[in-house]
Amino acid sequence: MINRQSRAPVGAAAVDPVSPPHVALVEDDQLLRDRLVAPGLRDFGFRVSAVGTVKELEQLLSTDEPDIVVLDVGLPDGDGFSLAERLHLSSRIGIVMLSGRHTQEDRVRGLSNGADAYLAKPVVMHELAATLRNLMRRLRPPPLRSVTAAAWRLDSQGWCLVAPNGVSIALKAHERAMLRALLDVPGEPVSREALIAAVGGDEQFDPHRIEVLVYRLRSKVGTKAGVVLPLSAVRGSGYVFTM
Repeated sequence: MINRQSRAPVGAAAVDPVSPPHVALVEDDQLLRDRLVAPGLRDFGFRVSAVGTVKELEQLLSTDEPDIVVLDVGLPDGDGFSLAERLHLSSRIGIVMLSGRHTQEDRVRGLSNGADAYLAKPVVMHELAATLRNLMRRLRPPPLRSVTAAAWRLDSQGWCLVAPNGVSIALKAHERAMLRALLDVPGEPVSREALIAAVGGDEQFDPHRIEVLVYRLRSKVGTKAGVVLPLSAVRGSGYVFTM
């Protein structure tokens, strides 16, 4: 039985706001769990504990409570809807249901039982990552600070690029590393060598991969935020991010 009566009160600062969010992935399909969803979430900067049964989740809750549970409906030893309800009533863990059952009735039941979001399979990793990031912002609200003007920035956890229009774009690890290097010196060129080092490249790293990374990042931002990413090539120097 899941029992989290020792939970912290609302507003308690029990979690380091910059530590990687801990996600428990509860999915009995081993291939989907271990080859697709868990590695995909890690690529987006989450710490993932992947389990396949309710019993394994209960063991995890007793030793290393996650921030969010991503929960399948059909499990070999339990019902995801009932499990979501128990988690909702006994803890402050975020709940995202990820299921092949996606009728309106299923969605309403999941949300009514306490899920914060209900997503349908097949999983779209960008959508799942963005959903988890949005939920984490509610679970770990950033400190209040004044904002003088709209500008491109990384969110408080550094894993989403926020456009001036307020749209957040979930980033992969190499995208985040490159943007941090560029946003540290806005308006100043950053060499390809520096960007290669930022993304963890070595002497065998193909410099053209930076060009591919920039192209894909521009395309992602244009598609998801509807604006142009102000990241430009500087002949002979590298790239520059203009705010």
